[in-house]
Amino acid sequence: MFDHYCTACEQRQLIAPSQVTSIDNTDSGIFVSFTCWCGAEGHALTGRKAHALVA
Repeated sequence: MFDHYCTACEQRQLIAPSQVTSIDNTDSGIFVSFTCWCGAEGHALTGRKAHALVA
């Protein structure tokens, strides 16, 4: 589980594993696609490499 701010419903939502539609390892980090509780598609880039890009 992780939290995500949804721009469609303008709320911070807790995303459950059942809402994840795909996980892809990329050179920039782990790209997670999911469906918000409101039905909007969302994406998140996470992992050690993604955090190194921000620092």
